[in-house]
Amino acid sequence: MIIFPAIDLKGGNAVRLFQGDYNKVTTYDNDPLALAKKFKRAGAENLHIVDLDGAKDGNPVNCEIIEKIVKESDMFVQVGGGIRDEDRILRYLKSGASRVILGTIAVENFDFLCEMVKKYGDKIAVSVDVKNGCVAVSGWTEVTSVKGIDFCRKLAGAGVETIIYTDISKDGTLGGTNLTAYGILSEIRALKVIASGGITFEHEILQLKAKGIYGAILGKALYSGMLNLASVIQLGGGSYGNKEDNSVSRRQEWEGSERRKL
Repeated sequence: MIIFPAIDLKGGNAVRLFQGDYNKVTTYDNDPLALAKKFKRAGAENLHIVDLDGAKDGNPVNCEIIEKIVKESDMFVQVGGGIRDEDRILRYLKSGASRVILGTIAVENFDFLCEMVKKYGDKIAVSVDVKNGCVAVSGWTEVTSVKGIDFCRKLAGAGVETIIYTDISKDGTLGGTNLTAYGILSEIRALKVIASGGITFEHEILQLKAKGIYGAILGKALYSGMLNLASVIQLGGGSYGNKEDNSVSRRQEWEGSERRKL
């Protein structure tokens, strides 16, 4: 199972929210790049970055910081938050991001999502953020009537390979994650499920791995010292370890693709 340490950005700083509440924010580091490099020194090869400002307002104001982390960390980086058009998808992919995460736009414009999946394949993932069983959008500030599990099944049917499923009520609480939901999601064979929200204990890592969950995102449990990143990576036992996935190779791939279009 792949372990993704998380960097959530607000105002250029690495922060954590409590249950998705922008009024309950804790700042942990004002140098996100240094933090990414710290994660890498601990053995991380993968990174999850979210532009919280972008997720809420649709304007990815932390874009330049994210691009710098992608280019200089040399990790497999998946990026989300405020990505609502193809130009932004291309910008992140060209900067070397391995995977781009769509959230609000996937709910509000499913046809656009399907088009992007057809064009970019597994470089597109979808974030399914759930409150009281229903999908939340716009940085978790609006809750729709769309059922989270049903939406995941719909995504699988549309060819989406990877989803990030977050139970918002668990996020940032250090009280454990929603293992029941991941048990249900693990039965959707076409999906690679990344668990997110409230993962706090080593036994949860083992349980998620046993369920066949593809990945786990760790946030506050790392920042607070509840989990040790190096130990958790060893427990997960998963790594990309593919040179073609590093940022230099990805940039070369995109540059070559662009030249062929000219």
